[in-house]
Amino acid sequence: MKTALLLSGGMDSVALAWWKRPDIGITLDYGQLAAEAEITASRAACNRLKIDHHVVSIDCRALGSGDMAGSHPDTHAPASDWWPYRNQLLVTFAAMKVISLGVGKLYLGAVKSDGSHRDGTPEFIEAISHLLALQEGDITVEAPAIHLSTAELVRTAGVPRDMLAWAHSCHKANVTCGQCRGCNKYFEVWHELDHGLDGSR
Repeated sequence: MKTALLLSGGMDSVALAWWKRPDIGITLDYGQLAAEAEITASRAACNRLKIDHHVVSIDCRALGSGDMAGSHPDTHAPASDWWPYRNQLLVTFAAMKVISLGVGKLYLGAVKSDGSHRDGTPEFIEAISHLLALQEGDITVEAPAIHLSTAELVRTAGVPRDMLAWAHSCHKANVTCGQCRGCNKYFEVWHELDHGLDGSR
């Protein structure tokens, strides 16, 4: 059975690519401001691992909200980087692509901290997997790192630092802004890795 990874080019998905070595990487340009840098980072990871890389582009900017869309967060937004139903959207587009490539399992790079959003919880992963499995292709969804922090994922995966350095986590731009939640997480994880703050130095 072929496997695919929804590859954003961020630390979580790059580390997961190294750990699980999927057959295919899928990067989506859905109108997010950092799409170009995410594609570049994802392509670099796939080239390193000799993974078949596909980019799917569809402009959903008009539906976006917050930092990733370059607009004010929706009134329902729990955080500044919220894009309504984003993971459901991304999983659907990825599945639409990989079904024709013979993929039976789709990996997501969700980690423990993503539980702050409802679509980053184990319950959501289970539900979206069940929904896809009911349809053509019998594709299932897994998030192998859902109970790990990003630093724990990086250590578990054993991803080399020179590869992890390719990751792009900024929500606002193709050049790191250093101020958004994505950038803050990126720097915090490097600090944890350098100082063993996750207890596993």
